[in-house]
Amino acid sequence: VQLVESGGGSVQAGGSLRLSCVFSGYVGNGYSMGWFRHGPGKDLEGVAQINDIGESGYADAVKGRFIISEDKAKNTLYLQMNSLEPEDTAMYYCAASRYDRLGTGPPGIAYYAYWGKGTQVTVSS
Repeated sequence: VQLVESGGGSVQAGGSLRLSCVFSGYVGNGYSMGWFRHGPGKDLEGVAQINDIGESGYADAVKGRFIISEDKAKNTLYLQMNSLEPEDTAMYYCAASRYDRLGTGPPGIAYYAYWGKGTQVTVSS
């Protein structure tokens, strides 16, 4: 399984970015996809996830600002990030899970077996 993220960059606070993750390979008959981030001086944290039937969940810090979506025909996962804050500065990773019905809360690291190499997002004040 390969996952390749793109769309990161530098933006001022209040701006928007859309991350993309193209994935290939066989994860399972059903699967869930998630976004994680690793900010400076912080632990890796789950940001958002979407399961096999389109249910999604978010970390409290991004609810109402970020939207996760998937285009199954294009094998592409997206993360629309609006109203960005300096605290959103991080390396963002796309990940895939063989669990097809992960819940509607934020993604848990332990459930995700396949990871991309990340794309950097920097938000300046």
